[in-house]
Amino acid sequence: MRVATDIGGTFTDLVAVDAQGKTILTKSHTTPPNFEEGVIDVIKKSGIRPEEIEDFIHGTTTIINALTERKGAKTALITTKGFRDVLEIARCNRPDLFNMVFAKPRPFIPRYLRKEVTERVAYDGTVLTPLVEEDIKAAVEYFRKEGVEAIAVCYINSYANDAHEKRTVEVIKELWPEVFVTSSIEVTKEWREYERTSTIALNSYVMPVASSYVDHLDSRLKEIGCHAKEYIMQSNGGTTTFEQAKQTPINMVESGPVAGVYGSAIIGKIIGENNIIAFDVGGTTAKCSLIDQGEVKVTTEYRIERTESYAGYPIMAPVVDIVEIGNGGGSIAWIDEAGSLKVGPQSAGALPGPVAYGIGGTEPTTTDACLVTGRLSAKNFDNEVDMENVKRAIQEKVGDAFGMNVEDAAMSILRVAEANMYNALKLISVRRGYDPRDFTMVAFGGGGPMHCAYLAKELNIRIVVVPIAAPVFSAWGMLMTDVRHDYIQTNIRRMNEVKAEELNSMWESLVAQADEQFAREGIGKENVVYSFIADMRYMGQEHTVKVKVPPLPWTEETKEEIINRFHDTHEHFYTFRLPDTPTEIVNLHLVAYGRLTKPELAEIAPHEGDVKEAVKEVRKVYFTDDGWMDTPIYDREALGSGVVLEGPVIVEEAAASTVVAKGQKLTVDTYGNLIIETEVQE
Repeated sequence: MRVATDIGGTFTDLVAVDAQGKTILTKSHTTPPNFEEGVIDVIKKSGIRPEEIEDFIHGTTTIINALTERKGAKTALITTKGFRDVLEIARCNRPDLFNMVFAKPRPFIPRYLRKEVTERVAYDGTVLTPLVEEDIKAAVEYFRKEGVEAIAVCYINSYANDAHEKRTVEVIKELWPEVFVTSSIEVTKEWREYERTSTIALNSYVMPVASSYVDHLDSRLKEIGCHAKEYIMQSNGGTTTFEQAKQTPINMVESGPVAGVYGSAIIGKIIGENNIIAFDVGGTTAKCSLIDQGEVKVTTEYRIERTESYAGYPIMAPVVDIVEIGNGGGSIAWIDEAGSLKVGPQSAGALPGPVAYGIGGTEPTTTDACLVTGRLSAKNFDNEVDMENVKRAIQEKVGDAFGMNVEDAAMSILRVAEANMYNALKLISVRRGYDPRDFTMVAFGGGGPMHCAYLAKELNIRIVVVPIAAPVFSAWGMLMTDVRHDYIQTNIRRMNEVKAEELNSMWESLVAQADEQFAREGIGKENVVYSFIADMRYMGQEHTVKVKVPPLPWTEETKEEIINRFHDTHEHFYTFRLPDTPTEIVNLHLVAYGRLTKPELAEIAPHEGDVKEAVKEVRKVYFTDDGWMDTPIYDREALGSGVVLEGPVIVEEAAASTVVAKGQKLTVDTYGNLIIETEVQE
């Protein structure tokens, strides 16, 4: 039995596959602040025998929650003399140029807990000033008196020569074995001192929280009799061991959401679609990501808390490129000071939840609006829904303010929520030079299938896929992942000057690191696969573009091919190329996969008999363009492959509802995926 669990803001999801290919899907409520209890609850609810679990894969929001809620450890920083204020200075480029009250993000580590050490390494790794260990000892003594729980170490240019950082960590562990300590080279060997310092500061800040959480989860799993191989989902779209996750927890900052993106790429390959827009709507947020020619996009320029007017905090760790907004099923509808209707980013979460949950929620949410408009049925909730209470909340908080009846008020909430989602989808596609008409949308999460039909129409997307296990699809995606480690090394070389042999030697050093790590994790070399990426730029440019490059070994002819690939990539993103300008490689990025056993996607039986037998009921549903319509409601589990339905229809399953509008067609494919087709304008 392979089991994956994913903790969301409202629900904790589970997907399990046994040796015969049978799939088990279960949801239970998330249990803050003891999130591991929600995992144990959902395992018990699924009926799985813990001792049968061979592989356990987990996605968690613990890290991002600790950062956004400022619930990490008291953290200190040791850095090179003269660089104490790097976190304070940050970058001068402001996201909101004309904001006269703009304030830089306040560092997670205050100035009094940032200490300097005498040492200096040049950009090429040459030691200019030897490390003075007495400075380390003085800093450690001071931190001990201040009650510090974690220490971050980041020296200038340590990516080129890590000897001083390694020795500093050794000294700290000798003097104070109990304290949590990490150095920048353990997380990234990429240049840019502010981003590196921010990354390691945040890593150390959440390290005690992550260690405690992983240990508690491991302990609770063993208590119920689960002794499986344990993996945690990383932000790069792969998994890692529990032990490695405790050392570099910042790699879990987007642990849960990225699995759904990876799962979307898998679904795309199965149905023959390489260009995918993954669209995930959960209880708290809506997330989308673009997959180009089957490649999940990964970036090291990720920032938490970034908005149009706030710079946020950079994390120089590989993260699947996701646009995320605060619009989910639990997002609260409210009226701002100017009298405009807003939805989110505030969420009712799991507690008290939407008004419909009946556990104390008083603010109208997207879920409540879906109930009033007929997109959701009160019969499918775990609790008895007080519809009068739901309608009253929407009427009093929204309807009365605009002189609307409750149905129009509910529809207004949905229109605002979907407009927010539409903007997020444009950010990931149109704004990056992609035409949505060339892509297929994969919609999942509890809310994705409910909103996808309208959004596909607006974006001119021809095909939408609501995959099997849609409500728990991120957990399903985890079962399809491999162990993944990224090795990034800054080493700036001009392509017209560097020899192919020298580049090969640099790559081979990274491959050796990967081989060593996989050996420690018990993954044989026959199961390791490498992918090579180069961050490249024109000479004189500041920033780079990622170019997928051929495998080793390289020759002089390979270099020419790589330069041509760079020109093509640069032109795609920036609409021009400079063929006469020398090019440079800035970073070497090795992606190493340790292949794990994955479940096969089973085909479902063709539909037999009259499809009308799968109709649960006919109810009135309010549609954006057509108003109230009598709409047949189908049971997804009763639909076999080959079924074709004309909109308007709704297909219900446990914890999700797929809404198909008038003029759209729904087909059930051989794997049980729902394929929605829309006529688009050329």
